[in-house]
Amino acid sequence: MNEVTLTGNDYTLVYNALSFGTAVMLGAFVYFLTQVGAVAKAYRSGVAVSAVVVGIAGYHYFRIWSGFADGKMNEGYRYADWLITVPLLVIELLIVLGVADDLRKKLMWRLVPATALMIGLGYPGEISTDNGTKWLWWVLAMIPFVYILWVLYGQLQAAGKRETGKVASAIKNATGVLLVTWCFYPIVYLFPVFSTDGEVSSGLEVGRQIGYTIADITAKALYGLMILGIAKARSGDHH
Repeated sequence: MNEVTLTGNDYTLVYNALSFGTAVMLGAFVYFLTQVGAVAKAYRSGVAVSAVVVGIAGYHYFRIWSGFADGKMNEGYRYADWLITVPLLVIELLIVLGVADDLRKKLMWRLVPATALMIGLGYPGEISTDNGTKWLWWVLAMIPFVYILWVLYGQLQAAGKRETGKVASAIKNATGVLLVTWCFYPIVYLFPVFSTDGEVSSGLEVGRQIGYTIADITAKALYGLMILGIAKARSGDHH
């Protein structure tokens, strides 16, 4: 746990971003709960998982925000959140893509451990103040990261080719959100590397905290809306 060294406008910016992140996640949680019954039975678990993801994220954002208000920044909460929610993001996507049960189980056995490995490898670099250490763990974490994206992209492409109309366009939108937001994380992770003499500048720290918050909102709440869109489009085919 680190002491918050930000002051003035820098402090206010991060404080407001964390507050906004908390509000968006908790608002999305309530919304997704109301939408579970609006989709066909086969896809309800996918929407429910979306609700669980933003609910867990909302809790962790509240903890980070309230800690920040007390002058402490605990990056552990962010990683605890990712360790739970990233595998769930993978699972909710596989549910609404209509991946056959046996293939879905195989993919989950490959992808869920890969997500845990990716996050576990990222943490030592996140909390290190040494740039060489940060680069080392970044490179190691990128191996499962690229593998996960490659597999998910393949599944999205395959599902897009199977579908037509609204379902196909909903899958295409989800593919774009997935690829853009996931690629944001490793970039933001490296912000502190561009600091001088081992001290992370307040500007870089503000960029990192706001960058992670925007990425989380997009990868969880907006992505959840995309998942809901696919589920609703698929449900139209089943009614």
